[in-house]
Amino acid sequence: MATNASELIKSASKLRGEIGGDLHDRLTAAIYAEATTIADSSIERGGVQSRVRFDTVLDRLLTSRLFGFPVMILMLTVVLWLTIAGANVPSAMLGDFLRGAVYDWLHAGARALSAPWWLSGFLIDGVYLATAWVISVMLPPMAIFFPLWTLLEDFGYLPRVAFNLDRLFKRAGAHGKQALTMMMGFGCNAAGVVSTRIIDSPRERLIAIITNNFSICNGRWGTMILISTIFIAALAPPAFASLIAATSVAAVAVLGIIFTLLVSALLSRTMLRGEASSFSLELPPYRPPRVWQTIYTSLIDRTFIVLKRAIYMAAPAGAAVWLISNIYIGDASIAVHVINLLEPVGWLLGLNGVILLAYVLAIPANEIVVPTVLMLTLNAARSTLAQNGVMIEFDEAAQTTQVLTGLGGWTILTGLNLMLFSLLHNPCSTTIWTIWKETKSVKWTTVATLLPVVIGILVCLTTATVARLFFNL
Repeated sequence: MATNASELIKSASKLRGEIGGDLHDRLTAAIYAEATTIADSSIERGGVQSRVRFDTVLDRLLTSRLFGFPVMILMLTVVLWLTIAGANVPSAMLGDFLRGAVYDWLHAGARALSAPWWLSGFLIDGVYLATAWVISVMLPPMAIFFPLWTLLEDFGYLPRVAFNLDRLFKRAGAHGKQALTMMMGFGCNAAGVVSTRIIDSPRERLIAIITNNFSICNGRWGTMILISTIFIAALAPPAFASLIAATSVAAVAVLGIIFTLLVSALLSRTMLRGEASSFSLELPPYRPPRVWQTIYTSLIDRTFIVLKRAIYMAAPAGAAVWLISNIYIGDASIAVHVINLLEPVGWLLGLNGVILLAYVLAIPANEIVVPTVLMLTLNAARSTLAQNGVMIEFDEAAQTTQVLTGLGGWTILTGLNLMLFSLLHNPCSTTIWTIWKETKSVKWTTVATLLPVVIGILVCLTTATVARLFFNL
């Protein structure tokens, strides 16, 4: 029996080598080719011929090797530009109301009740202001981005993107469906991690989970937009500022796709070895987008759910920022002491201590990175504008630029590496929790959390070293 089993295994290995590893692909192609032949010989298309020709021409454009990727990048840029340009006004209006009128009313009520300064500061300047910032900054972009993304999905374009990326993910040893989960991560990494359930292979699903953080989530747009506006778009005429900012963010998003492929290839050849499984992707027909249904579904099922999770995480983060900025050791706050401790490491990475501390405090919600950086910069400079650790913002970009470059000593290297580190850092706490819920593994949750940080440190260190050696930055 053992001899027969051994001979059977040897025979199977020999046949497998003769057949090759692309049997499934060739078999699927043959089935569809035969189906097309039968259909062409049996069906009279008549009046629908023009529609078929339009679908065929569009597919040849969107899935071609020459134009598929440029169109994909163009579509991403347009969606981001519409999101950035469209969210400016509602974000400002919502911010004026929540961080202006409501904030003043709450302080007036606290004074009327004779509340202690530390209680009103902790609850209003800490917990409430952080929550208000997340709502005002996060809600308008999500309310624009998710419907646009869903409209592309409803139209039938996103499956074409997955078709284009399938070859690259297969070469990386990952599953083609990872392209779909990666795109979901552009809205929210936690949602992207959950969407990996569509991948049947446990090994390939783990790869998709670990690398989903390389998709820029909604919470990181604020940082990307601010830095691209200050250090890149400001160099262009005002009429093109939004387009330049969108192009910069799209470039970083494409860099995230590259890192997704590279890390997927690394994992599939080391910790998660195995063969990439194939899947048959039947491209759906193009459909007229259902605009109102899409808007409703996007707002209820995506926008408000993600926003609710962010609020849960932002409130304790705001409390932490207020506490470390108002508890003093000697003549400086805890925040200042920690910033001074992190400053040498920040300098090596082309960043600074403020940025490193801000990202530690922003683990609960990436949306609070920008206001935390501003507040900590003023606090570290012992400016009278620091407002006792209040999470603040400025109405004019010029004022923000003055704080960062004047008080903070930021350079173009700082801005560039901050954009890179914003792409390559640990997931937020919501995503970390979701990873653990999906994997039930401390090991893989730790890998998914720390691997982007290690890559981010190496990339920023390399960029800073090269910039200082060859460009005197």
